[in-house]
Amino acid sequence: MDLQLILALVAGIATIVVIVLFTRLDAFIALLIAAIVTGVVAGQDLLSLIDAVTTGFGNTLASIGIVIGLGVGIGKILEVSGAADSLARAFLRTFGKGREPWAMGSVGSLVSIPVFCDSGYVIMNPLARSIARVKRGGYITLALALGAGMTLTHHMVPPTPGPLAATGILGADIGSVILTGLVFTVLLLPVVVIYARWIGPKLEPFLNAKVRHDVYSTVAAGAPTSSTSAVETITEPDGTTETVTVEATTSVRDAGTKQPGAFLGFLPLIIPLLLIVANTVSTAIDRNAQGVLSGDDYEPSSWVAPLAFIGNPVVALIIGLVLAVYTLLPRLTPRTQVQSWLADAAASAGLILLITGAGGSFGMVLRESGVGDALAEAIASISLPALLVPFIIASLVRLAQGSGTVAMITAASVTAPLIAPLGLSPLVAVMACTAGSMVFSYFNDSYFWVVTRFAGLDGIQAIKGWSGITTAVWLGSIPLLFVLDLVV
Repeated sequence: MDLQLILALVAGIATIVVIVLFTRLDAFIALLIAAIVTGVVAGQDLLSLIDAVTTGFGNTLASIGIVIGLGVGIGKILEVSGAADSLARAFLRTFGKGREPWAMGSVGSLVSIPVFCDSGYVIMNPLARSIARVKRGGYITLALALGAGMTLTHHMVPPTPGPLAATGILGADIGSVILTGLVFTVLLLPVVVIYARWIGPKLEPFLNAKVRHDVYSTVAAGAPTSSTSAVETITEPDGTTETVTVEATTSVRDAGTKQPGAFLGFLPLIIPLLLIVANTVSTAIDRNAQGVLSGDDYEPSSWVAPLAFIGNPVVALIIGLVLAVYTLLPRLTPRTQVQSWLADAAASAGLILLITGAGGSFGMVLRESGVGDALAEAIASISLPALLVPFIIASLVRLAQGSGTVAMITAASVTAPLIAPLGLSPLVAVMACTAGSMVFSYFNDSYFWVVTRFAGLDGIQAIKGWSGITTAVWLGSIPLLFVLDLVV
């Protein structure tokens, strides 16, 4: 084991944490600087270091950048059309009376696949308040189930940017990641509901006065009909303050237009997912029939080629976006308005794209400098299960700086060079990155403030409720990862 290379890795990760926590720079710059620091400490030639940074950035975005952009576009149309709200209400009707926490957790899981969980929670929270008002209680349980349901798919199911980026960096099959992420979500949803039902009644007496009045007043609640925002001031340990604003975009319903039904709202989600999964399954069957289970020697059969084309994530999500625009928005919606919404979606995806590319740069430097091989040797020497490496790294980075997306990308970048030496499945590595990044959401996570402020929880009660439920699903994912590792 080369100590210099291990120190290079430690220096790189420490650089990310320090820059994100203590400077005015963001994760994009932090990852690029970390890549350079790692290469320099490892003794890599400076010119080859820059080449690795640019090559890693380009290779990563070439495989995943278009998909991220299309995914957030679909999410924006679902948001502004009111289709997300229709889906939520359909789920409530399906689950029936007395199963509201299950419905809210399921609603959160579905909505958060295409819609960022911060804005998705703002959109769906009025529904939780309406249910609690009718029931005259149980709001905390519903609010936590909704938020944690969103956390599951936000962290585990593409085309959410975090798992999508990890998939691209680690070279996993996106269809397999979608299927596995959905299975993990279904299996972890009971953890969400059980924890919410256990802790909710204990925290209900601590609901702050303003939220209690808003939730249980006699004024009818509904989905937001205009710009809805939450503005929170976060006090950091050093005494500085930061204002966090979460805003839901004005809906087309404001003009009095009819809200799209749940069936139409489901189409732009389910059709791309089905096409991608069909591509994955048909390719696996064809590979098995040809006896080509791995490598680059595989040539699709004539019956597989059309499915491989329309099931390519880029084509599938183009289809989904076109469906969203032409089935969910009113026919007379101005073209300039639609283009403005899509431009907003592209803007929101911009930083994610940069961070994802920078994560690819970091991973390429780790490979080219030999740090990845050194880490693999170190893991082998202590007999640590390979799947725990991305899981632990993602957990530590999440605790240190708060962003689940940054935690996933960092863990994927570090793990990428270990895939071959340790015989680790890319699919298992992706799921370990995503699961590890869910741990103990607290003050340095903007979503913590969104959920706890809308839920009306403060101080230690917020920790017990939200930090507790995210840690519960993090713990629940560990046995699932080991089972997945045995299966694949």
